[in-house]
Amino acid sequence: MSKPNPITGRWKLGLLLALGTATMWGVLPVALHQVTPTIGPATSTFFRFFISALLLTPYLLITQKKHNGHKLKSKKLALQIIAAGILLTGNYGFYILGLEKTSAEATQVLIQVAPMLLLLAGLWIFKEQFSSSQWLGFIGFALGLILFFERQLSQLLVEFSDYGVGLLFIILSAIFWTGYAIIQKFLLNDFQSSETMLIFYWIGSLVFLPLSDFSAMGQLSAIQWTAVLFCGINTLIAYGCFAEALAHLEASRVSAIIAITPLFTIAIAQLVPISGMPVEPLTALSVLGAILVVSGSITTAVAKKA
Repeated sequence: MSKPNPITGRWKLGLLLALGTATMWGVLPVALHQVTPTIGPATSTFFRFFISALLLTPYLLITQKKHNGHKLKSKKLALQIIAAGILLTGNYGFYILGLEKTSAEATQVLIQVAPMLLLLAGLWIFKEQFSSSQWLGFIGFALGLILFFERQLSQLLVEFSDYGVGLLFIILSAIFWTGYAIIQKFLLNDFQSSETMLIFYWIGSLVFLPLSDFSAMGQLSAIQWTAVLFCGINTLIAYGCFAEALAHLEASRVSAIIAITPLFTIAIAQLVPISGMPVEPLTALSVLGAILVVSGSITTAVAKKA
């Protein structure tokens, strides 16, 4: 692989894009919880990919003057695109399976393995460096996650029931996502982020189409149909923001910012009464953990590099 494209240095734009990703991902499991029990995880995931592909395809055809599709004649680039698409598809699949067996909050906690892995990739693969302040922020962030979610961590380490299988699926989802994100960083050398995402959405649609069962679609309520559409639009916005953020900000800083995603999910679960969604009890340790997660994430994202 060639070296990833140098970042633009527009860190404020990158910060806003990464925050947009965190917000969209924070809301996503709440919406998925509304539709997955009725139509199943595979069908829910198909619509996430398919709606995104349907919306993005005409937009790019109309607005994008320069296309890089001819570069796919390169076997190397074509294989990278396919590999990234399969990894992202696997991320989606394992995520929804894990969400089905656990809770929205527990899912968002454990998926933070992904930005942590990407952060380490930024240090080792992209040759980024951390200052002492950034390392301090990272340590505080990691400690905050442990304190905030100590109940879920104990269940992961002690129990391995159906809930434990769900947590394992989330770990696999995080690993697949990290692989996707690394390859995406390199692909930005040759493609616009929107171009790669369009290909990924169609790959995901094709993979999940034969796994889907549309027989229960007629049972969806108006609210559930809205949730289905929202999940597709959410996917388009979130991954568009994420892919573009990588062009403006170091991978390590992007990963630190999106690591605050669980706080959005937890805020919704705690403040908005949602039928059928379990709410995790807050303790003094979890409140302290939340403070450490936020402060650690901000420190790691904005502190000066070494």
